[in-house]
Amino acid sequence: MSSRVFQSVIVQMKEATTRELGVIDSEGLVVASSDLSLMGSYIPGISKVIELAAEKVVVAEGRTFRILESNDTGFDYAVFIKGTDEIARSLAIVAGVAVSEAKTYYKEKFNKAALVKNIITDNILLGDIYVRAKELHFPTDVPRAVLLVRQVDRADIAVLDALNRLFPDKQKEFVLSISETDIAVIKEIPSTGDTKDVYKIAESIEQTLSKELGIKTVVGLGSIAKHLRELANRYKEAQVAIDVGKVFDDEKTIINYENLGIGRLIYQLPTTMCEMFLSEVFKKSPIDSLDEETLAIITKFFENNLNISETSRKLFVHRNTLVYRLGKIKKLTGLDLREFDQAIVFKVALMVKKYLDTQKG
Repeated sequence: MSSRVFQSVIVQMKEATTRELGVIDSEGLVVASSDLSLMGSYIPGISKVIELAAEKVVVAEGRTFRILESNDTGFDYAVFIKGTDEIARSLAIVAGVAVSEAKTYYKEKFNKAALVKNIITDNILLGDIYVRAKELHFPTDVPRAVLLVRQVDRADIAVLDALNRLFPDKQKEFVLSISETDIAVIKEIPSTGDTKDVYKIAESIEQTLSKELGIKTVVGLGSIAKHLRELANRYKEAQVAIDVGKVFDDEKTIINYENLGIGRLIYQLPTTMCEMFLSEVFKKSPIDSLDEETLAIITKFFENNLNISETSRKLFVHRNTLVYRLGKIKKLTGLDLREFDQAIVFKVALMVKKYLDTQKG
């Protein structure tokens, strides 16, 4: 954070009061002051006093301090006003608001990570992206990988630190906290990079978090963003990858949006249309009439590419027994799974049923 930004605010406030005022950092160093002789000096012991304070306004060393909001557990900066009376308290609060606004503005304007986060969360106009990127000397047309890391079972703040260590280049790699469980990773990759390279990045993330912290994660991969303006759409793809994977392939821990297949189409359909589809496919009897054993046979039959001999071997049943059971399924549902076209319809129907179950759950 530039001390010139704080100093500018302090100089303007100096016109409204004759009291000494300024800003200190977390070490008690005066980084801005109406009294220029204080610049670069320390206020002894004040950082410890502020860290232990229960309130945002602290009185110590003949001054009133207003702690600025911080995302971390400690504090980054505090405003101080000379005096311990009510006027000093009021001035400290007002100065705190002014300096906080300047701090926020500085972060948004001069911080690449803040720009990237604003882009992926749709918190910036398309035209402003180019303006901000130009101010930051931020290349717009280089390829970037977009990954969403979601913590499963439990969330740990240490995950953010681990990912920051894994991606230390703050000019080309961005680790952004989105929610308690979600962290976005945006990483510049070579122009020759492809989805295999992005998958390797995801593997390194999963292995690092698993080994270091014992944290189980699911990593969603969006398509490679060719331009800065594409980051928002690619991030949405990573979100969809995780959501669709959770429905149709919950055993996978790395899910690529480009490999979602028909599951992505089903996920985008309204539930009423899905219910209509099931009722049209299973006219003779609903899909719920199939018991668990029958569904297991059908699943194994699909896994073995409709090969009766291979499926019977995997199920440890005689070939004729499997043929008989497939015949019963045809009588019950009206669909012959030995016919490719009808098998596809049945496979899609199973996926639609699974999607509806998750929606209702």
